[in-house]
Amino acid sequence: MLSVVVLISGSGSNLRALLEAADNPLFPARVVAVGSDVPAEGLAHADQFGVPTFVVNPKAFASREEWADMLLANVQHFEPDLVVLAGFMRILPANFVNALTPNLINMHPSLLPEFPGAHAVRDALAAGATKTGATIHVVDEGVDTGPQLAQRELEILPDETEAELHERIKQIERELIVQTVRAIAELKSTN
Repeated sequence: MLSVVVLISGSGSNLRALLEAADNPLFPARVVAVGSDVPAEGLAHADQFGVPTFVVNPKAFASREEWADMLLANVQHFEPDLVVLAGFMRILPANFVNALTPNLINMHPSLLPEFPGAHAVRDALAAGATKTGATIHVVDEGVDTGPQLAQRELEILPDETEAELHERIKQIERELIVQTVRAIAELKSTN
């Protein structure tokens, strides 16, 4: 059984999809903890499923590295096989990434390598793109540059707003993260 720690910063809709999938005894992974960098509303999903939570706020530390060390200590306390960034909105320092990669994955709302960074949906619309999508990738020291594990394409509708497009991408992300975690769990169980 693959053990997973999920890190979030917001509402946790992708976390919720993973918790619901893992609630099925036939799903080959379990969410063992959920962490955040802020008191995110998505932590309530973990509470609802009886999953422990933790918050490590960077404002409480003198440097990003000190914050990342404490975040890493909290993650490693649960001894996860995989760490999933599900709407975690901070760039992680190298000390954190190097301790966990390649078992650290991220969801991104574009077809990487197109539109990396925090404003991928806005950037795709501003560029006049006709398609976008969602990517799940291994986190490395770059910004959305790690090896891609899964991708799904989505057509951008005429006159679609940023909020509308982002919501449609989230629907794809929820399916994609569940499928990807399942695939990783099945792969690890055969090795």
